[in-house]
Amino acid sequence: MAKKILIVDDSALVRKQLSEIISTLDFEIDVAKNGKEAVDKATQTQYDAITMDINMPVMDGIEAVKQIMAQKPTAILMISSLTTEDATITMDALDLGAIDYIAKPGTMNVGRKENREEILQKVQSISRISPRRLKRQAMRSAAPSRERRRVVQKEESSVPTSSLPLTKVVLIGSSTGGPGLIEQICSSLPANFKYPVCIVQHMPEQFTAAFATRLDRAAVLPVRESAHNMEVLPGNIYVARGGVHMNFAKKVSGKIVIREDKQKGDNFFQPSVNDMMFSALEVFDAKNLIGVILTGIGDDGADAMVALKNAGAYTIGESEESATVYGMPKEAYDRGGVMEQLDFKQILKKIATLK
Repeated sequence: MAKKILIVDDSALVRKQLSEIISTLDFEIDVAKNGKEAVDKATQTQYDAITMDINMPVMDGIEAVKQIMAQKPTAILMISSLTTEDATITMDALDLGAIDYIAKPGTMNVGRKENREEILQKVQSISRISPRRLKRQAMRSAAPSRERRRVVQKEESSVPTSSLPLTKVVLIGSSTGGPGLIEQICSSLPANFKYPVCIVQHMPEQFTAAFATRLDRAAVLPVRESAHNMEVLPGNIYVARGGVHMNFAKKVSGKIVIREDKQKGDNFFQPSVNDMMFSALEVFDAKNLIGVILTGIGDDGADAMVALKNAGAYTIGESEESATVYGMPKEAYDRGGVMEQLDFKQILKKIATLK
């Protein structure tokens, strides 16, 4: 039985472009011109996936996501322009239960092989997410305890971060389904957390800046988008900037700094989890590294997790039970790179209580 997808966009051109690309997957394709039409169709038909535009007449994509996830949880892929404003709005949609996003075809060359591949890969991947997992995602998104918009008071940390040695470093890799988990990790870390946390979340450049700002509002610890030559300090959280790899280097003074690498190399993703973790092994003592792989499509980070584990680092992979997309953590586990496989709640506790 063919899978069903609903393409929601007020632009006939975008609907046509996406339909042409997705038709190669042999999906049954339906379309909607605005959010209201999307809600009406999504509540009457069980779609395996929905692509959702943001700015539309009658009802926008954010309200449509909210209503669909409340009434009939479905795997939703946001279609976002690569602007800072749309990046922030897309984050709101992910908070409400959307699974992932792709760049709006009107702002990119759809004919490019890698853009078509990304659309097909993400549509295929989210269409496989089980209804049970989608319901759980919807319940988590609707939970009032989540306090998505809170702005925390930055406290003076009881740890003088600039003078402490880097005794441990936490390295986190994440992709599809990850932004909400990263926010939970950042907001759960206490003011006296002693270690730097370095994060690669697969996102384009315009998104990582908005993402880091959002995390900084939710966290007690300072959260910054990475920059070339930025010093890595205890009690700070670094989000890898989109479009470049986050590597590390040790200065003559002994300080550890971030080095940005603009060469894509063999990695489809930039920033890449593999790049960050392999670079960390060259600069830090492996026994001081904690590598964490969360939900995501593909295998980025799997080889580096194997190298980390073999070198004496502690490695954690998210379990199939809790991962929105059990791709990256599965590959890391299957290749022997995971010392401990845990549900996300256990990972959260493990990181927040590091001694």
